[in-house]
Amino acid sequence: MIDYLQYNSNRNQLHIPEYGRNVQKMVEYALTVEDREKRNQIAELIIDVMGNIAPHLRDVVDFQHKLWDQLFIISDFQLDVDSPFPIPTREDIFSRPEPLEYPQNHPKYRFYGNNIKRMIDEAIKMEDQEKKNGLITAIANHMKKCFLNWNRDAVKDVVIFKHLKELSNGEIDIDADSKELRAASDLVQKKTKQQNNTKKHQKHTKHNRNRKRR
Repeated sequence: MIDYLQYNSNRNQLHIPEYGRNVQKMVEYALTVEDREKRNQIAELIIDVMGNIAPHLRDVVDFQHKLWDQLFIISDFQLDVDSPFPIPTREDIFSRPEPLEYPQNHPKYRFYGNNIKRMIDEAIKMEDQEKKNGLITAIANHMKKCFLNWNRDAVKDVVIFKHLKELSNGEIDIDADSKELRAASDLVQKKTKQQNNTKKHQKHTKHNRNRKRR
């Protein structure tokens, strides 16, 4: 009796395990059929079986196209039948896409984020001095908030101005004695208030859902 036992380790590898061993055996049988017309009929029957096994694919665009591609994958691209769709090759299915080029930004002060540098560059180019000063002030306050998110200890305005000068390559040089940024406690409290409002909204939404279920 032991002689008739079959272990998966001794069987052919399943190319698409989701369809199971029986579908793969059907495909392997189709490979042995010499009559092309009969082989085409068997391929159509296998596609029907695969469609019944994976009904979730019926909502996928080009459902039949996907099934035919998977049929050729299961056959290890050896099945020679008349497909209603372009027959894929191993290179078509398993080739790696070309790597995407990502902008390589390595800011010295990562806790400020890349957008701060872009904002600073825009501020430098502005000609309207009043609007420029307003934007620089907004940038400096946002930098201070970012710094506090990274390090909850108090930060002196002179440190923010120093970083701003450095990130602007010396184009923006603010005298710490002539300008004062928003208090650290004010920036932190504002964040805490926003978080509390979000938590209250989530709690209220959950309460309403529970009432509807009742």
